[in-house]
Amino acid sequence: MRDSKCYYTVVAEYLPQKKIVATATLMVEYKFMRGGHLAGHIEDVVVDSSLRGRQLGVKLMQALQSVGRDLGCYKIILDCSQDNVKFYERCGFKHKEEQMAIYFPENESRRPNFSKL
Repeated sequence: MRDSKCYYTVVAEYLPQKKIVATATLMVEYKFMRGGHLAGHIEDVVVDSSLRGRQLGVKLMQALQSVGRDLGCYKIILDCSQDNVKFYERCGFKHKEEQMAIYFPENESRRPNFSKL
């Protein structure tokens, strides 16, 4: 993933303990229908529960928005639970359309086999 130029992960580290306390990832894709322009997807936003309310999540979102803008993304989107909507609105996101999902329970514990792709 490091060399793919598609994944950008930011972390917050608590230096005294050398412990990662927050992380989020921006995945970038080329949009065929938009002439190859870039769109970003934010995933896996996590802040240590003991440190919530200290703006770590906001700083992660600002960092990923900056990365996406610098890369030339025309938009960044994310999916979130209803409980997190207000947080993301404070970070500048707006509600747009709906999310759909399909899950494959038989694959939940499987690691990807990239040789089949």
